[in-house]
Amino acid sequence: MTRGFYDLTSGMLSQSRRLDVVGNNMTNLSTPGYKQQQYTDTTFGEVLISRIGNSDKSGNQVIGQSSSMLAPGEMTIDYGQGALEETGSNLDFAIQGEGFFAIRTDNGVEYTRNGSFSLDKNGYLYLPGYGRVLDEDKRPIQLDTDQIRVDSRGGIYGQEDGEYYGKVGVFTFRDNDRLTISESGLFDAGGQGAREADTPVIWKSLESSNVDMIREMSQMMSAQRALQSAAQVLKLYDGVLTKATSELGRM
Repeated sequence: MTRGFYDLTSGMLSQSRRLDVVGNNMTNLSTPGYKQQQYTDTTFGEVLISRIGNSDKSGNQVIGQSSSMLAPGEMTIDYGQGALEETGSNLDFAIQGEGFFAIRTDNGVEYTRNGSFSLDKNGYLYLPGYGRVLDEDKRPIQLDTDQIRVDSRGGIYGQEDGEYYGKVGVFTFRDNDRLTISESGLFDAGGQGAREADTPVIWKSLESSNVDMIREMSQMMSAQRALQSAAQVLKLYDGVLTKATSELGRM
């Protein structure tokens, strides 16, 4: 019976973790360039159930399989393209295809698909709350004004005099699965070298998140039901075990 406590408790922890991930996805539904996270769990151990004879135990027959309890599996990220939405803002950029913008943060260079940029007090292009945007050589881009025009490769020019300010860097990696989400919420390269990408940059547009709200709502309801069911059964287990212990104590 005590095994049931392990199974139910691990199930509750797993569903709570799933709800955290779903909640984070739904919270970032309107965050430009956000990539949907997906949580998977696994079983702690698989046990084969066999039928054996009372005397002759050589002819055992497998009749089933049992899992001990759930354990955390892995967190995966869906890097699929989000929809491109025109904003009309001179400092909004979107990547069409693979690649990430490079941002110099307090933790070093980190990467994002969020192109909702602005100008800091020194005139540098930056991502509010994170850091300065870097060019193809990973140098900050300084602008004299927000009156600019941008070509399809991210090259930035003055709107009136045509002065060249730099090119917004877009970088790719050999294996996106090695990227990790840092404490800032941006992507860490995971020790990989970033390579400059020849990917189209869409000016005056932002990439929306690729979160599927219907899917997230469905997962949320499923996880909540599973969590509530496990909690109710765990309460029954506790009552039965308490009663059994009490009866044994009287004997």
